[in-house]
Amino acid sequence: MVHQTINNNNNMAPSASRKSKFMNRLLCTVVNALIVGMLAACGSAPLQPPVSSPPSVPVALPQGGWPDDSAALPGPIVRSKSRWTAVRWAELPGLGEDPLHEAWNAWLKSCERPGPAFAPLCSEVRRLSIGGEEAQRAWLMARLQPYQVEPLTGAAEGLLTGYFEPVLQASRTPSADFSVPLYQPPIGLAQRKPWYTRQEIDTQASAQAALKGREIAFLADPVDALILQIQGSGRVRILQPDGTQRLVRLAYAGSNEQPYKSVGRWLLDQGAVRDASWPAIKAWVAQNPGRLNELLWSNPRTVFFREEALSELDAAWGPKGAQGVSLTPGRSIAVDPGSIPYGTPVWLVSSGPTARLQKLVLAQDTGSAIVGAVRADYFAGWGAAAADLAGRLKQPLRLWVLWPK
Repeated sequence: MVHQTINNNNNMAPSASRKSKFMNRLLCTVVNALIVGMLAACGSAPLQPPVSSPPSVPVALPQGGWPDDSAALPGPIVRSKSRWTAVRWAELPGLGEDPLHEAWNAWLKSCERPGPAFAPLCSEVRRLSIGGEEAQRAWLMARLQPYQVEPLTGAAEGLLTGYFEPVLQASRTPSADFSVPLYQPPIGLAQRKPWYTRQEIDTQASAQAALKGREIAFLADPVDALILQIQGSGRVRILQPDGTQRLVRLAYAGSNEQPYKSVGRWLLDQGAVRDASWPAIKAWVAQNPGRLNELLWSNPRTVFFREEALSELDAAWGPKGAQGVSLTPGRSIAVDPGSIPYGTPVWLVSSGPTARLQKLVLAQDTGSAIVGAVRADYFAGWGAAAADLAGRLKQPLRLWVLWPK
């Protein structure tokens, strides 16, 4: 991928005549795209999951290719966990290189449950969904203001990690091959907070009695069960008692409210491994089967699930995030909502040994470990490739929110 920073060399304020001509050109650009979208929407079917490329709508950008961005910048915005500082569009690395139509699919999902700041824009977002990238980019720059996200104190660089949706085999009934239960929330979970730890669930009769009859399915590998709980959801192909198989999604339905502790960090602190990826953790377990429970119990947190049908349409998207909308691989992130509200479009920049990312994403989820101003978890999708990316992704991060003017 080519990475480029868009530069704007016009540092002088334009004259009134130039401003008027520019605004006329910009207005024509956006209005033309909206008209085309309105006409197409009248006779088209509902939007489907991500497609390779949208139809191109020929639109002429203002002279020079980009709207003028020399007006005075607005003041900072302070939230409970972050400070947003307004910047020029030219300061967003890679702005001209990102295929925006991919992010537009995720934005359409956010518009199913928009927050108050973005709800007024959703009709325009929908109309521009068939527009070309030039029209989409011109609309972004006309309607939104970029702000760099910074902590209230400290450096503006944070941490990017990844997560994914596991794909696993399971059985509806226990057997010698499938003996690791996945549970629905126990009755009365809300009345006892925090609930039993992972070790207590495995060893105490009272905890086991509370979970009796709450089993959804059984996995073969306890480490796979741990991975599923950490990721929060997964696709599971369940062997039914009659021999048929059913593909379902197990979605997050609650937790024991115990603190999350990384088993990878536990192994690293002991000097047991140098690589805390899931393949390395599984290799350690294979070499140290007598210490399996010690590893599992180092993380007291456990997660409960609900079973959801997985239609062909549902299978084209990820699970629902904290915003309540389906996640889009490569375009959805989990954030700390005290720093960035759900549904906010975010310009994400991260470069490291695993990936180089300069792209538009949507803040649509959160997680117990996603805490802080400049902190994000990148939804990689599902399957082996997504698992590999998510397992290795841990690198520096910068974020800019795109907020309505």
